[in-house]
Amino acid sequence: MDVKFLDTTFRDGSQSLWAMGMRHGQIEAVAADMDRCGFEVIEVPGNAIHFKKMIRDLKENPWDTMRMLAANIPNTPKACMGGGLNLNAFGSPTPPALGELFWTHQVQIGALNRVQLTGNTADQMKRVFPSLIPFLKGIGLHCALAISYSISPRHTDELFAEQTRLAVSLNPDSIYLKDQGGLLTVDRIRTLVPIMMDIVGDIPFELHSHCTTGLAPLVYLEAIELGVETLHTGIPPLAEGSAQPSVLNIAANARLRGHNPGVDETLLQDVSERLYAVAREDDMVLGEHLEYDYGQFVHQIPGGVISNLKFQLAEIGLDARMDEVIEETIQIRQDLGYPIMITPFSQYMCTQAALNVSTGERYKVVIDELIRFAQGAFGEDSGAPWMDQNLKDQLLANPRAAELTPPASSGEPPTVAEYAESLGLDGATDEELLMHTIMQGDQEINAMRAAGPPKQYLGAAQPLKTLMGELGKHPSVRYVQVQKGADKVVLRNAATG
Repeated sequence: MDVKFLDTTFRDGSQSLWAMGMRHGQIEAVAADMDRCGFEVIEVPGNAIHFKKMIRDLKENPWDTMRMLAANIPNTPKACMGGGLNLNAFGSPTPPALGELFWTHQVQIGALNRVQLTGNTADQMKRVFPSLIPFLKGIGLHCALAISYSISPRHTDELFAEQTRLAVSLNPDSIYLKDQGGLLTVDRIRTLVPIMMDIVGDIPFELHSHCTTGLAPLVYLEAIELGVETLHTGIPPLAEGSAQPSVLNIAANARLRGHNPGVDETLLQDVSERLYAVAREDDMVLGEHLEYDYGQFVHQIPGGVISNLKFQLAEIGLDARMDEVIEETIQIRQDLGYPIMITPFSQYMCTQAALNVSTGERYKVVIDELIRFAQGAFGEDSGAPWMDQNLKDQLLANPRAAELTPPASSGEPPTVAEYAESLGLDGATDEELLMHTIMQGDQEINAMRAAGPPKQYLGAAQPLKTLMGELGKHPSVRYVQVQKGADKVVLRNAATG
């Protein structure tokens, strides 16, 4: 069987291991070669959450990054997570017309070909996707619909079968099982995947998992035997750890088991070596194989959220209480009726857990999103109908609940032009308007621009240029000869004559 690979290095690898901190220059250093590796799809950081990270923390223009990706990866389809029309998932919703402009513009500049939609966390397949998927397909995006895996008293085979049937009814271009917590085992995939694949029929079926329990490489090999043709993997050092399995490992093992991995493993090894050089230069975390961790099955916090949680707790001086926050997250999930631990619920629960731990009293201070959860804003999929009634009553009695109740609709939402005019930005470009919308203002955008151009990683992207620069620093060296086969390049030091 031919085995296909979706690469997660730039998106999920960075999110899981580097707290979404992969820079423009680090991506540019290998992007062109990634296009030649034979991937079925390459994930890129193309949604509004990643844009916010790039602007606020990395001080880099995300539109420049997306144009660079379009130029360097012209042949391999590029995908991103997301696809909703709200560009501010963790605050006041933005007008749908701005979301339509965001996705349309990315297609127009060649930055995206595919969007990956998570379908079973907040009733998206009932409330959002019937209109969203036709729009996304209409602007030329391949729609991949994810069914997220979870373990709880609610998440049975019957529920997953029902959700898969609903996904099929929406006519997506592909469907995949998304194991964001790395919870799948070899035994579990043998029971669940055949059920789902029988329902999806001829629709291409994929698998996405994380290495947080150390089991994902074995799960992937079993998935191949079950007929799953497309696997989501990363390139070391942005693989393993809390990210996806290594493409090098899975490809080699698949070949040994008689399958044909459709990637250039020699080129991938070269890309991996350059990424290691980039990681060492900036002292970034290196993905490593993790030992089996039963705790992951208990708290179920996804790899990307674990990475960001550690980073954020350290920033506020709570890093020593990480274990307490995780324990509190487990209790909050039970209280809420077992939401799937995935964005945004995993972030909500971890944030509330940090508040409970830091204040010393459970739910003394409550984030708005938990009140909205009790109000039913996230639908049945979230678990709200099964949440603890006492907690629900407490949250609905909070004075903030009245303020969070959505106002009655006052007519049609604004068009792009009307929204821009209301902000005094009617002369702004689409990209400027979209960044302003995502950041809810210009302060952080101005700081990004003041930071200057992104750092280049010449040692990874342009080794010959780097060698020439180093040669000029050592006047005693007269020349350097680089030879591969019959081809030869001689660099002479002009300082020595």
